[in-house]
Amino acid sequence: MHTTILVTGATGNVGREVVKQLSMLDGDIRVRAGVHSIIKGENLKRLPGVEIVEMDFEDPESLHAAFTHADKVFLITPFADDQIEMAKTLVDEAKKAGVKHIVKLSALGAHAEPGIQLGRWHREIEKYIEQSGISYTFLRPASFMQNYINYNAASIKSEGKFYQPIGEGKVSYVDTRDIAAVGVEALTSEGHEGKIYDITGPEALSNYEVAQLLSEVTGKQVEFVDVPESDAKKAMTEQETPEWMADALLELYSVQKAGHSEKTTDTVAQVTGRKPHTMQQFLQDHKDCFI
Repeated sequence: MHTTILVTGATGNVGREVVKQLSMLDGDIRVRAGVHSIIKGENLKRLPGVEIVEMDFEDPESLHAAFTHADKVFLITPFADDQIEMAKTLVDEAKKAGVKHIVKLSALGAHAEPGIQLGRWHREIEKYIEQSGISYTFLRPASFMQNYINYNAASIKSEGKFYQPIGEGKVSYVDTRDIAAVGVEALTSEGHEGKIYDITGPEALSNYEVAQLLSEVTGKQVEFVDVPESDAKKAMTEQETPEWMADALLELYSVQKAGHSEKTTDTVAQVTGRKPHTMQQFLQDHKDCFI
């Protein structure tokens, strides 16, 4: 008998990788990729056995269709001001559909009290899932290595520099391929029910160290420029970043600058049986993005 796994937010960094890894598995698994726009999900159609479904939070019928006959869900909600309401709607749909297990993408430190706003948002969603009665696994990853591509590649290409307000703070960056691998194990094997997994890379690095690695991998000089928080806020404002989002990101940066993001775990190895990617491996695999 087949198992249908719905992945919400399937075009994002982690969601896309979860869909890809699930599609490569042997066995009777049906992968349903939930996307906000069918057009954005075109690339996922090339993966074997992947069904694309549109999920519009303004259209309850689309959500109902996405969850129909879904056995398990990999739950990702967008970084939006109404992300809690969105997540609760998805959990309610999962409960109505009889979903047996939810694997939620959360964030490292979500349990901290009082913590930071990003963590509090994720913890509120976690609590709602706990109260739903549905079996769950929470994945709490550190900051993504892929953020260097998404947010810094342009300036690295054009200037040989990247900018952040975190000084010499070290962060245990993790490759989204490793986050997805843990999630796939939680979705397809037993023993992960009720578990909370803190997921990091194998080392904590400062941006100065990342810049050195970038220089070695790309063969060109790359420099990290530490900027004051006020300048970072100004840049976000100029890029029309919503104020709530800018404030949440700056709060995260302040935690990283203070050295509170250095913790590493062996979760990836324990759950998947292989070591996580190093930053050097990640940069080598994606060096074309920075040249």
